[in-house]
Amino acid sequence: MGCHNIPYQSIQEAVSQMTFKTLARLAWLLALISMFAACAAQPVVTQPQAATQPPAATTQPAAAEAGSAEAAAASGELTIVHNQGETVVSVNPAKVFTFDLASLSTLNALGVEVAGVPDFTFPDSLAQYAGERYLKIGSLFEPDYEAISAANPDLIIVSARSAAVFPQLAEIAKTIDLSADNTQYLASQFHNAEILGQLFGKQAEVAALEGKIQASIEAVRAQTAKAGTALIVMVNGGEVTAYGPGSRFGWIHDELGFKPVIEDIQEATHGEAISFEFILEANPDWLIVIDRDVAIGEQAAAAASVLDNELVGQTTAWQKGQVIYLNPANWYIVTGGLGAVQEMVDEIGGALSQ
Repeated sequence: MGCHNIPYQSIQEAVSQMTFKTLARLAWLLALISMFAACAAQPVVTQPQAATQPPAATTQPAAAEAGSAEAAAASGELTIVHNQGETVVSVNPAKVFTFDLASLSTLNALGVEVAGVPDFTFPDSLAQYAGERYLKIGSLFEPDYEAISAANPDLIIVSARSAAVFPQLAEIAKTIDLSADNTQYLASQFHNAEILGQLFGKQAEVAALEGKIQASIEAVRAQTAKAGTALIVMVNGGEVTAYGPGSRFGWIHDELGFKPVIEDIQEATHGEAISFEFILEANPDWLIVIDRDVAIGEQAAAAASVLDNELVGQTTAWQKGQVIYLNPANWYIVTGGLGAVQEMVDEIGGALSQ
């Protein structure tokens, strides 16, 4: 049948009818899609998941980290992350040299032997290291490179006073920098002690000593909470400087809880220079004194005689006899380590109890 025999009207009706059916099908399909979309938009009710907040900070290693550390220790090596990078060190190094007296204090408290120490007048708690049994490896600042190289140590420990010579020492032997952070004094001391504990397999001993220190600090804080204000000063060659929170002695405020009589003392290695008039105007309830001349063996007027004057004598601290002369060797020279920190906390606690 030829196309010319189909009437135009019939073709138009057929097309219209097909278009209507097609549109109807499309409309049905669109309705179906809309229904599925609406269902998908409905919330799925499930048990709520745990919050995605980061885990709380902790001093304990994560399980995976602990496992890797144990595996490393079993293999005989540990990677020590320190102030000047990372150093792979053999576990239980046999011959240890330390310029860091805080590390020496910790190692002494842990019963770990060292082989080399600076030539120095040690405090009573470390007096044995002045003996000939221990190789003298230079001063606190300047190593005896020839003696160190000849002795072939397994590990050298440096800190703030000797940090500048880290590169030279690292060429001789494995070297780590355990300089402390005075703005986070106690955490920094514990962190360094834990490094040594892990290195020498003394983790339990470190934890026990840290626990004892923490208990002693809590006892001191109970006393300082009602002790009033304090001013920390250092006497050096007849001059007086002051220290505030965050300074090298600032943990007396930050950790032990003494309220600073003045908050904004400028931070400096040897403190902010002050006058006797300043001390009188500040009028602290407690005056806490470090005698640097005694610490470094200089012949100078004792701190007590320097401060014994008409102006300082009018302060509450002086009139009440609330002046603490700290052990200068521990506070100025050793500065930290588990043994020395315990002694320093006990010293403050003892003064407050008198």
